[in-house]
Order: sequence, then C-alpha cells, then structure tokens
Amino acid sequence: MISELEPNLDPSLSRRFGTVADEPSVKRTVAAFEANGIIVLRAPDAAAAKRIVLDLIPDGSQVYHGASQTLDLVGITDEIDKSGHYDPLRPRIWGMDRKTEADEIRRIGAAPDVMLGSVHAVTETGSLLAASMSGSQLGPYVSGAGRVILVVGTQKIVPDLEQGLRRINEYAWRLEDARAQAAYGIHSAVNKVVIINREITPGRITVVLVDEVLGF
Repeated sequence: MISELEPNLDPSLSRRFGTVADEPSVKRTVAAFEANGIIVLRAPDAAAAKRIVLDLIPDGSQVYHGASQTLDLVGITDEIDKSGHYDPLRPRIWGMDRKTEADEIRRIGAAPDVMLGSVHAVTETGSLLAASMSGSQLGPYVSGAGRVILVVGTQKIVPDLEQGLRRINEYAWRLEDARAQAAYGIHSAVNKVVIINREITPGRITVVLVDEVLGF
C-alpha cells in the first residue's frame, strides 16, 4: 500500500519518515519508554509481532480495535474478529444502528478490556503520538481501555515531539488521506491529536516495536 502512495510525496519525506530506524535510535526509544512506564517488546518482523500480540491476550478477552493499516498488515484484525478466540467489539459495533444506538456504540467503544492499535509517531524521548479524524480510538488509548497494545514499525521513531507532529502532518496524513479516498471515497483529516508522555498504571500500555516498515 505504501509503495503505491509514496510517489506523491517529496522523496526526502519518505526517506526521513518511511525508513526503519537504526539500532541506536531504537535502543534510546526503548529505554525512554521503560523509564516512562511503558512496556516495550521487540519483534523482528510482522509475523513475530502477530505472535507476540496474540500471546498477550487471553482467550475470551473483550477486544476492540479501530481501523488500522498496521493491524491489517500484520494480520491481527482478522484473527481478533474472526477466529472465535476472543470477544471482538468492532463487529458488534458495525452491526448496530448508528442512528438509534449511537449512545450504546459510544459506550461500548470507550472502555474495552483490551484496546489494539498503532500510533503515527514515537519519540526517542519516550512519547507516543496518535492522530485521528474522529478520535474514537484516542479515549481508550489515554484512559478508557483496561489494557492498550500498540504495534509500531520502527520507521515511526523520531527524535522529538516537533518531528513527531511533522511526521503526522506532512507524511502520515497524506498517505492516510490517499488510502481513505481509494477505500471510502472521502478525505481524511488530522482533527484530533493525542500525546502520551507517561503511563502511571503499571503494565497498562505495551508497545510492540517491529523492525519493519508497517502502516503510516
């Protein structure tokens, strides 16, 4: 998907924000996350990341995930929604009437036991940055979900918050906008951005860092 969309970008942006990080950068990021109360697990590739994530979720767990290019590429989305091993919330929500059951949809998605997803940038100082058009996944990330598991390709590592916001606005948004137009016939937008600098609940947030380019 990325290879089809990147020709529309300045090549310098693709090199800066679409290339896996080197090992010193990854190690700085891991150390910073751990100092900020965020668990980090390393995966060499998407297949390993999938195994790690599924091993973290007990059978029968209530699991929610937003639309995520990363989760789709890793193969986690179908496993959660279709394997029968979990209690997936997304299919339930999509089967509800948005006009008559909007409040119930909002409540179900706001506080899942386990929230899966990704972010658009991580910093070497240990912060997570996620952007959204609707914001539906941001509340669970911040505090609503009992546990949050984020799958992140190391191409999303940047030095600091300034570069993280630049990655969102100049790179990730453009790729997501092209994907949304192709898939749904609509434009995307950076309407809401959340920055998580620290997690105070032990074990609540786990980041699976993957040594591959995954998602936007």
